[in-house]
Amino acid sequence: MACRSLLLKLQEQKLLALPALKNKANNDKRNSYVGPILHSSLPISARLKDMSPMQIRPVEDRGELSLFKCFLSLYHYLGFCGTVGENLKYMVYDSSGRPLACLLFGSAAWSCSPRDDFIGWDRKKRAKNLYLATNNMRFLILPWVSVKYLASHILSRVCQRIKDDWEAKYGHPVYLLETFVQKDRFAGTCYKASNWIYVGETKGRSRNDRYSTMNVPVKDIYLYPLTKRFRKVLCCEA
Repeated sequence: MACRSLLLKLQEQKLLALPALKNKANNDKRNSYVGPILHSSLPISARLKDMSPMQIRPVEDRGELSLFKCFLSLYHYLGFCGTVGENLKYMVYDSSGRPLACLLFGSAAWSCSPRDDFIGWDRKKRAKNLYLATNNMRFLILPWVSVKYLASHILSRVCQRIKDDWEAKYGHPVYLLETFVQKDRFAGTCYKASNWIYVGETKGRSRNDRYSTMNVPVKDIYLYPLTKRFRKVLCCEA
């Protein structure tokens, strides 16, 4: 996408001429908002053990995907984000089949100094192995759900299965999870409780901030290695 954007800018400056498009881009359709879907918002308040057996499953069918997008669009403060590249979406249900939460994992951040230092990545190693890490881009407990310890329990369960789920979908596992928690809004309690590792904070700049003039909220960076040998795998140059 970055390469395409650069080529279009060069064409605008009349530095090159691109061939005519063969197909109309469908990004607008892919990322378009899904309207509200009828769902219950009756309060769910219980002890964690009373929710068992809890179901955590990847989103696969179209109807569940529409519900997933609807929940994030309506109830997550950042809304739903279109996913580019490899990703996994999870829906969480209680023993009665009532939706409790949803999670979205997508492409890891291209550059993040505290993360890269923690792993031992230089630019070459990062470029080669970035696909072996994934970013928890969205985590939403539905606003009418009040269950103590639910968020950390879900994170722990997902951490146990995502490596295998990723390999089943894409033919390779992931070895590291990352997430960015907005400091002025959240304390990151559920990540700390499920043993994610705090490695530092962002600089308050957007990845599109070419001239260091864009101020964005500072975020805490948390990582979760999925195997003890994650550094060896992620720093492999062969």
